[in-house]
Amino acid sequence: MSNDKKLRTYLNQAKALEESVKFIYEKDEDNIWRFGSYKTFMRKYNTLAQLVSKELDGTDLLDYYNIEKIKDSFSTVASAQKNFFDSILANISILRSLLENELDMKSDEIKNLKNFLKNNIRKVIFEKPEDEYKIQDSIEQLLIGKGFSKGIDYDREVGRVKVSVKEVIPDFIFPRLDLALEVKFCKDKNKSKRLVDEINADIQSYSKEYANLMFVIYDLGNIRDEIEFKNDLDNQSNISVIIVKH
Repeated sequence: MSNDKKLRTYLNQAKALEESVKFIYEKDEDNIWRFGSYKTFMRKYNTLAQLVSKELDGTDLLDYYNIEKIKDSFSTVASAQKNFFDSILANISILRSLLENELDMKSDEIKNLKNFLKNNIRKVIFEKPEDEYKIQDSIEQLLIGKGFSKGIDYDREVGRVKVSVKEVIPDFIFPRLDLALEVKFCKDKNKSKRLVDEINADIQSYSKEYANLMFVIYDLGNIRDEIEFKNDLDNQSNISVIIVKH
């Protein structure tokens, strides 16, 4: 098996392991003892990390668990078990990022997210929105439906960026993709003229903290020439502009 094919196989296994860990977080949330299987996940993580370290350089960041020295679930309290799971999830995230960077997968995931939102936002907005909050809510519903977990895969209205004497907050962030997403609502012609300036200002601000930026513009029919509108905005590899027509 080629090195590239091995790494893609390991990436798929890391994703599957990460999803299994997330499932434990979301399952039976009132049960504080749901994290008792931590040693099983530690073993699986160790095995995968060891395989990856044989194929990749620069894996010094990877931690390994000394399973024999870790107490079993009958000798630990619930909070300790939760801490173990937090550690496992963090380590899997680092492992996954190393694989994705090696395979340059982030750009593919961002492109897939862009296409997903572009193709589906209009489908979930049935009435003409009054403001951008309705659009934000619709985007969040789509993300949840796609299997994204808030606080893990994405977050909303967090991730403050300090700009001079003020702070700005993107509508959505996707930490693993180093991506900030901002929603714009184009309700009249005057707004459409101001949007370019707003987006350029956001690019200057958010680029201080995020390598990738995405803008979703929900248009009520005021942007006539989409290509001209996006000409100087959507021509960079790390900046995406989506225009959704109502």
